[in-house]
Amino acid sequence: MQVINEELVDLAIDADSKMSAINILADRINQAGRLHNHAGYVESVVERENLTTTGIGFGIAIPHGKSPHVKETTVAFGRLNNKIDWQSLDGENVGLVFLLAVPETCQGDQHLKIIAGLSRKLVHQEFRDTLEQAASDREIVDLLNDSLAGVVA
Repeated sequence: MQVINEELVDLAIDADSKMSAINILADRINQAGRLHNHAGYVESVVERENLTTTGIGFGIAIPHGKSPHVKETTVAFGRLNNKIDWQSLDGENVGLVFLLAVPETCQGDQHLKIIAGLSRKLVHQEFRDTLEQAASDREIVDLLNDSLAGVVA
């Protein structure tokens, strides 16, 4: 199964805080049947977020949670209608959010490999532009599945 599909993409999120954005994307992951417990998963994401920001710069955040409440490794993607403060490393507000859900039983550091795989692509302006301008969920899904090929088995 793919880590991201059209069900896990939202190109017009109305969120006024990072918690709101996380909850909206977590709802998508839950509706896709990939969580055992929505609230428990969100709690794990918040715990991780409280350690240090997941705003990596370039207007992008990659919040994530490794949790027993996750059934299978999943990436949800959201484009925010209005950029929000994420306490990002570069001080920029965030407009693109990747929410990762990884089962606690997942061996090793799969979520770190996904983050690294995304980060290698996200440093390129052309890749970020495509994420910001894509007109369809399918375009996002194809772009991300191509980008993560070989990272997620």
